[in-house]
Amino acid sequence: MLVLQVLGQVRVWHGTDEIPLGPPGRRAVLGLLVLAGGRPVTRAELVDALWGDAPPSSSANVVQAHVMHLRRLLEPTRVARSPGRRIWTVGDGYRLVTDDASVDLTHFRDLVAAADRAEQSRHQAEAATLLGDALGLWRGPALADVPALAQHRWVLGVGLDRRRALARYVDAMVSTGGGARVVSAAVADAAENPLDESAQARLVRVYRSMGQRDRALAVYHRTRQHLAEELGVTPGPELAAALSELLRAEPDPPLPPPHQERPPTELAQSGRGIPRQLPAEVSAFVGRGAELDHLDRLLAGAGEPGNRPVTVVVCGAAGVGKTAFALRWAHRARDRFPDGQLYLDLRGYGTGTPLSALDALGYLCVALGRAEAELPVDTAGRAALFRTESAGRRLLILLDNAANADQIRPLLPGSGPSMVVVTSRDRLGGLVALDGASRVELAPLPTSDAIALLGRLIGGRVADDPDSASTLVEQCECLPLALRVAAELAASWPAESLASIVGKLADRHARLELLDAGGDSNAAVREVLSWSLHHVDGVAALAFRRLALHPGPEFDGATVAALCELDDRAADRALAVLARSHLVEQRRAGRFRMHDLMRAYAEELSRELDVPAARAAATERLLDHYFGGVCRARAVLYPTWHGYLPEPSTARTPSAPDLSDAAAVGWLDREQANLSALCAHAARNGWPRQAIGIAVNLQRHFEGGRYRNGLTVHAFALTAARDLGDDAAVAHLCTHIGEIHRLLGHYDVAAAHLREALSGHRRTGDVHGQARALSASGIVAERLGDHTGSIRDHQEALTLYRRCRDRRGEAGVLVNLGNAYSGQDEPKRAADAFEQAYAIFHDLAEPTGQAAALSNLGDVLLTLGEYTRAGERLTEALPLFESAGHRNGEAVVRTNLAQLKLRLGTPDAALDDLDTAVRIFQETGHRYGEASARNGIGEALCALGRRPEALAAHRAALAIATDTQDHDEQRRALTALEALREHDVRTTPNA
Repeated sequence: MLVLQVLGQVRVWHGTDEIPLGPPGRRAVLGLLVLAGGRPVTRAELVDALWGDAPPSSSANVVQAHVMHLRRLLEPTRVARSPGRRIWTVGDGYRLVTDDASVDLTHFRDLVAAADRAEQSRHQAEAATLLGDALGLWRGPALADVPALAQHRWVLGVGLDRRRALARYVDAMVSTGGGARVVSAAVADAAENPLDESAQARLVRVYRSMGQRDRALAVYHRTRQHLAEELGVTPGPELAAALSELLRAEPDPPLPPPHQERPPTELAQSGRGIPRQLPAEVSAFVGRGAELDHLDRLLAGAGEPGNRPVTVVVCGAAGVGKTAFALRWAHRARDRFPDGQLYLDLRGYGTGTPLSALDALGYLCVALGRAEAELPVDTAGRAALFRTESAGRRLLILLDNAANADQIRPLLPGSGPSMVVVTSRDRLGGLVALDGASRVELAPLPTSDAIALLGRLIGGRVADDPDSASTLVEQCECLPLALRVAAELAASWPAESLASIVGKLADRHARLELLDAGGDSNAAVREVLSWSLHHVDGVAALAFRRLALHPGPEFDGATVAALCELDDRAADRALAVLARSHLVEQRRAGRFRMHDLMRAYAEELSRELDVPAARAAATERLLDHYFGGVCRARAVLYPTWHGYLPEPSTARTPSAPDLSDAAAVGWLDREQANLSALCAHAARNGWPRQAIGIAVNLQRHFEGGRYRNGLTVHAFALTAARDLGDDAAVAHLCTHIGEIHRLLGHYDVAAAHLREALSGHRRTGDVHGQARALSASGIVAERLGDHTGSIRDHQEALTLYRRCRDRRGEAGVLVNLGNAYSGQDEPKRAADAFEQAYAIFHDLAEPTGQAAALSNLGDVLLTLGEYTRAGERLTEALPLFESAGHRNGEAVVRTNLAQLKLRLGTPDAALDDLDTAVRIFQETGHRYGEASARNGIGEALCALGRRPEALAAHRAALAIATDTQDHDEQRRALTALEALREHDVRTTPNA
């Protein structure tokens, strides 16, 4: 039977087999034909829907091609060129025939019609059931995976049909006493349509039916305020009638006071932990009482479930204290948000790149408990996931340094009692006008508060000379940032009077400017920062402006040493001077950051005072410092790894020569964000060799579970290599990218990159590169179930490695060849390959290679029933992976140890290892490993007699393995599921 779905994504099944429909255009054509409900759709209508006013000249041919493909998909047995039974050509258009098909839209309309008949017969409960079933067919907006048609009149019309059905469903449930079961639906509808009086009146009635009079009143008053502010009207008859009904009803018991609100919702109950991300408050905060009280009043609209999320924009000039104010209030109100407080610096201002909505949503979703590997790759998908995760939770979300409204919109929760506080120099009028945000605009401090702040910062000197203090406040234009910098100056000159300091500031040629909202707010900061900078020594001043050349988020003394050609001691001293002067901020021991405003000023100074050649030389030293650090760490962790490994011309190492394994891993992880930023900067700004070198030397580190970062870095490096015309580098980078995609379970993408790599290596005559690409291709073939092809690729790679006498490469291929033999049920040949690999890795003293060989050998020894030897090999492998920071290796060993424990009759102990393995695989994104571990969990649960849980575990493994096309784990899951079903049939009475 043919099944068609359009209430959500456009999907088609033949029986239980889903048909891949292909590109969005084809799904759009099919979706429109379904929405037409059997009516012909002209070719012109399809062209207009797909391209609007600017169709390509080939548009008619493209539509015909889509229809041709759809006919093949919907009627796979149809003879070519014979008339279609599903899609008929009618005049210059097409008609979809679905008489014998199941169409969710048709089913929805039939259920709504049946509900009409039930209501006419006064069978309200039956109508409610039918409408609930109808709404249950929706899995998202109609044609959700064809966003280009979101505003098409047919799509909007179907959406309106859903809203009407929802309204009737809510009314029916309220009339039959089921209001509590539809409150979330009513809340969501009201939040999405704040000026729809019918939706708001319906929510009032739902709350009234639940006895929640205060919430119902809050909905009414909030809607009345919206109507007055946005439309200049008062509530109409329907909303007024809902209020009258509410006022005639008995009041409900009072809600608990704020400090006795409900316990945290499912975030805490899930065991994932409650995020508490607020940075510390600034010291010596004064004033802003009226603004803080205003935020408290806005908070009253965010504290209860059922209310729309509240968004507040805190705006004002540079240096006015927006972040300090927001943090002050956030700490004061944090107990009102028991589900957590999130903080994100959006980096909207400064020389760096603002945080993209995609990355920001990733951080927010991870903070709410989602693993990085679960995150969609597009902004819309992540925004939907974030709305899902935040729905119903009382969260405080502080978004600092926003650039514009478009950066903020995807980060707003869709429903629930959260509150979003945004700080920005921009007034964000669009967010206020279109998204219902409130605005708190901060002016410079009143003079009395500014003097009080100065007194808190420098003590009795203000009381001793109040006139000079007043003058200093005026010179600072009452800006908190300027006052703090001036106070630091006063503190650094304890022997000078306040009058003397005021006199020195008065001698400046340029005055501190307070810019209006339309000017350049950086100018207000420039002079303030110059007061502090002119009172540090020349070395610190040089370090300040050179740090503007560093594109990464953090730095340390070694960074300063590279930029300024200093020894470590001088660099650390310069950083300490800058930290005391509040020109840099210490984030943790030895690690510093520079505020965006500081960085912008430092960049300006660097361009003004340093000649271009000096800036370029400093940047090159910086890149070589990190390039050298990567090479140093790679040499420690993977001393025998060969490949395309360029070295920097002047390698500056990040630490002492006796760098340990743990120190190397720690340095690489600590510098991960910096290395990504530096690789991008190098690729874009004329240092392609450094970009390539950083990326390829990081490959083995990325393979340990840092896949996403690896893809980002290699993408920049690949662009640099292509721009440079370096065919050898392109081939090696394609090999690396293919290997990472393989680890992520993206086998088709991996295979494409590896084919390009192999072709490039053959073109350049790189035998070693050919061997690596062939070995990686062999692993992909094994994962896809082609064990014969896998063995062939590995054997060819082995021959090539032996030809170029690369023993490390030879050992690696032997491990992969052993896995292929295992997949072909040749455990003795597999064991022999693993033994050979281990012997080579042992001779080379490479611990991760030894661990890989031991782990796989332990696994195959289990198959051979040699449990004692298997346990010894696996126990040897685990600490080797752990010391190298190779998280996936650790998880694989734990998965294999669990199999040993299962065979020894201790499934409880096996579950402990498997749970740890799943957590690691989820964090690193290793989907094949997760599928294997989940199958192991199913086997352990089955051994414990927990069959329903075992079924769930194997189904989860099957879903992952099907998605990644991992044939071995698919077969393992299907075999287990079939065995469980047969057991249930045998043990069910009268089966």
